Amino acid sequence: MRARLAGTAVLLAMAGLAAACTETPTEAGEGAGQAPPTPRSGELFTVQEVTDGLEHGWDIGFLPSGKVLVTQRPARLALVSGTAPGSTVTEVDADLSDVHVRGEGGLLGMVVHPDFAESRRFTTCQTYEENGRAVDVRLVTWTLAPDGSSASRVGDLLTGLPVNQSGRHSGCRPTIAADGALLVGTGDTAEDPSIPQDLGSLGGKVLRIDLDTGEPLPGNPFAGAQDPAQRRVYTYGHRNVQGVAVHPETGAVYTSEHGPTAHDELNRLRPGGNYGWDPSQGGTVEDYDEDVPMTDLDRFPDAVPELWTSGDVTQAPCGAAFLTGPQWGELENRLAVVALRGQKMLLFRLDEAGEVAEVTLPPEFGDTYGRLRAVRSGPDGALYVTTSNGTNDKLLRVTPA
Repeated sequence: MRARLAGTAVLLAMAGLAAACTETPTEAGEGAGQAPPTPRSGELFTVQEVTDGLEHGWDIGFLPSGKVLVTQRPARLALVSGTAPGSTVTEVDADLSDVHVRGEGGLLGMVVHPDFAESRRFTTCQTYEENGRAVDVRLVTWTLAPDGSSASRVGDLLTGLPVNQSGRHSGCRPTIAADGALLVGTGDTAEDPSIPQDLGSLGGKVLRIDLDTGEPLPGNPFAGAQDPAQRRVYTYGHRNVQGVAVHPETGAVYTSEHGPTAHDELNRLRPGGNYGWDPSQGGTVEDYDEDVPMTDLDRFPDAVPELWTSGDVTQAPCGAAFLTGPQWGELENRLAVVALRGQKMLLFRLDEAGEVAEVTLPPEFGDTYGRLRAVRSGPDGALYVTTSNGTNDKLLRVTPA
């Protein structure tokens, strides 16, 4: 029977104290609920402030020069001079005047192209507007100037991801898979309830596309479909995918996803899998119903069950990244997921089958830094994390204690 965790620790907020806790796995079907926490003493991480002065840092991209790009949701792109504490920030001059900045929309996820040393290209997710109204969420490819002072638009890599005028559930997290494919986690707009289960829509999905052309890749689960949107779909039935992480050894892909109020999820992707979110109740209602199960196994018996759920606790998980390299010791290959609410960072230990065996809540990330949005593993093996509090946000460097 699949080992399954169904909840994090009940979070301690008395006097602002955040305790480190470890969950005990329960067996699915045997009263799987919120597992009781076991307090853990001792620090896991050393956390250093690389820089501050950011605003809603949404994603992180590492350049061969050692500098770092950070997208900021209010349509600004920052270039950080390095990864050491005391690094400075300069704004990259880029035409972002058509970005629809509202609510959860704006300048969002980013990937630096593997051939950046030659091409100087990177690709961003952003909500796009015309005449003050949101049109879609799209991926745009840019070229960074040699001195890093400006970026010029190469063109749209992919358009047509659905958007809500309020910006709600815009997604959008791109990550490069082990085989070089571009995986893009998208949001379902929290408006049209049919989107997550509609294979002709790019919303509420994880897409698998060519990083250079935006075209669907051979081997995609719906590669033979007539609809070009469906040919790009890798998995569907998602609500608002905020983190996409690739296991450094197995290449397996894991996503973190916001649930309705609570019931946030960690999922492992299976090509063509339906992850069971259907606010249309099988097409029987026109309003976006958030009372349906996050993974509706009654309506979709073949849906992929979540790997882990927060149960009745709201975490609002965002970025996800693996701890890579032997410097992490026993923490190597654990999956770090940062969050806007709750404990702010969850550390998942996966067993040999890729199932969640343990969840640790590092004591360094209670409410110390506030809301956390992005986490990426840097070339030096350290984790880099952005805060998302809205004023004087920071880029943090996380290494073993």
